[in-house]
Amino acid sequence: MKAAVVQFKASTNKEDNLKKIVSYIEKAAAKNATLCAFPEFMMFYTNSSQTPKQLASLSEMINGNFVTTIANAAKKNNIQVVGSFYEKSRIKDRVYDTSFVVDKSGKVISKYRKIHLYDALGFRESDKMASGSKIAKPVKTDLGKIGMMICYDLRFPEMSRSLAVAGSEVLIAPSAWVKGHMKEEHWITINKTRAIENGCYVIAPDQVGNIYCGRSLVVDPYGKILLDMKKNQGIGFVKIDLNKVKQVRKDLPLLKNRRPDVYPTLKA
Repeated sequence: MKAAVVQFKASTNKEDNLKKIVSYIEKAAAKNATLCAFPEFMMFYTNSSQTPKQLASLSEMINGNFVTTIANAAKKNNIQVVGSFYEKSRIKDRVYDTSFVVDKSGKVISKYRKIHLYDALGFRESDKMASGSKIAKPVKTDLGKIGMMICYDLRFPEMSRSLAVAGSEVLIAPSAWVKGHMKEEHWITINKTRAIENGCYVIAPDQVGNIYCGRSLVVDPYGKILLDMKKNQGIGFVKIDLNKVKQVRKDLPLLKNRRPDVYPTLKA
């Protein structure tokens, strides 16, 4: 199966971004991609001057125009889509950073609210966002059984391991990785590590431009980088072979060799 990975620079205008997103979906489908994956914050770029109230006013529900338009494009083009959006919450002046999976019929089959908010290295996402409270179960797609993560979640190995143990063959992590000292090195190392330690593919579409570093990646189950989009806007294509997942997990049975019966015996 073929995965399409979109790397682009989102503007502050929601409607302009939505037009680009639909166009990317059409281009991915024209190349016979099974699934098209987009980065975090694809809805619009939020600059530091935007207040929590302003962000909340621009957010939408899962059945709002933004996701519905994408779902209709997925159905029209017979392709599955993984995307993200700012979701309204019941908490005043706070939104959820939410990813979603749409199937070829245009149905939203999975939704995940970002658990680990980026309160680090001078940033405080919690000033504008509310944290999700649960990991979404892996969902079956034509590309394989996928587990959903978002950006900063990649730094927490417990989450990817939980998704792998639950059956994920592909981890998809829409991201907006902020530039900075050693940040690209961290990005590449972490994505490779998550793939190696779980014997699965990692697909990590990233924002480029503004304050973000690009370098959207696809890593195979043995840690080989299959795609690195550098600083380029556009679409990259990668073949996903689930037989490779099975073979790597057989040759390097890390999930099987775990000792969860022993780990809890260690006390702080």
